[in-house]
Amino acid sequence: MPASDKGGASPTGDPPSGASQSPAPGAAETAPFTLGELAELLDARVVGDEALRLTGLRTLERAEATDLSFLHAPALIQRAAASRAGAFLLSESLAEAAESLGRPLLVVPGDSNLALARVIQHLRPTFLPAPGIHPTAVVEDGCELGEDVHVGPYAVVGTGSRLGDRTVVEAHCVIGRGCSLGSGVRLYPGAVLYDGCDLGDRVIVHSGVVLGSDGFGYATVDGVHHKVPQVGRVVVGDDVEVGANSTIDRAVLESTEIGAGTKIDNLVQVGHNVVTGRGCILCGQAGIAGSTALGDYVVLAGQAGIVNHLEIGDGVQVAAKAAVMQDQPPGLRVAGIPAVDLKAWRRRATAAARLPELARRIRRLEKQLEALSETTRSEGD
Repeated sequence: MPASDKGGASPTGDPPSGASQSPAPGAAETAPFTLGELAELLDARVVGDEALRLTGLRTLERAEATDLSFLHAPALIQRAAASRAGAFLLSESLAEAAESLGRPLLVVPGDSNLALARVIQHLRPTFLPAPGIHPTAVVEDGCELGEDVHVGPYAVVGTGSRLGDRTVVEAHCVIGRGCSLGSGVRLYPGAVLYDGCDLGDRVIVHSGVVLGSDGFGYATVDGVHHKVPQVGRVVVGDDVEVGANSTIDRAVLESTEIGAGTKIDNLVQVGHNVVTGRGCILCGQAGIAGSTALGDYVVLAGQAGIVNHLEIGDGVQVAAKAAVMQDQPPGLRVAGIPAVDLKAWRRRATAAARLPELARRIRRLEKQLEALSETTRSEGD
């Protein structure tokens, strides 16, 4: 398919005709809105003036009288009182305490963080470039493109790859041969998919991500590291998000698999043949060595690491910087190097904090014992 068949942005960088627009990231001002409008959106209630018109959404510290701000914990009530915000978004559990602020409240029935996410998306919708293929993009033979696909400047789509409806491939992305992307997928600038990567629907891949690079596999014989070819795939489930500069290696023979709904932070390493369950959370700089399997809803905090060939049960939570070196049963919370049950780690940490004082006490006792021994010897003489 010629790159110009579907039109797109001009080579000068002007946005394609019909591209949706939204305020630039970081902009505080939005189109004016009322608390009543947001209450209808969120199925919430308003304490105070429903017709109050606001123009921005800001933190407590930055908010002005024309801004909506938000509270998600009782400890923030005092800071809210000092804020200049015109109104506050909060959960039902905080409503009574917040009435003392004397300002309008937007009270949501459920999780206030989820409500905040919906408000942000409503007031500042995500920019989506218009469908089309940029003239500088390369779409090789045998590709299948769904409806309303966008392929940006200098992007490459390899032979035999398939892009689902409303997929967005931004500038300088590379999609290898034989890849399959579902509907509503978004690749931010500079993302790279090696050959044979499969992405489900609504997957988000941020800049600098590499999916399908070779797994780290070598056979060492007589001091020489012989590369083991990595010919498997990477399979990413629906609604997965992969943060900037993270990497997911292809399997040796079968598939490295990321379960649906899993969220991966920046700078995360997932080794070859790893399988994660649904809804896992992998925080920044976490690393999973090859052939380890994670159950559903496993959480790895920042810089946590897991060695290879382990089984990590459903719901396991691994604390920051912990090193998991053995299988973990479902539901366990672990910390430390090597990782142990969190309660045991806390007891060890508490004991370790007391070591300097214990050492001083031992030295005092040794001196007292030495003095007592000298006294005893003198009396014996």
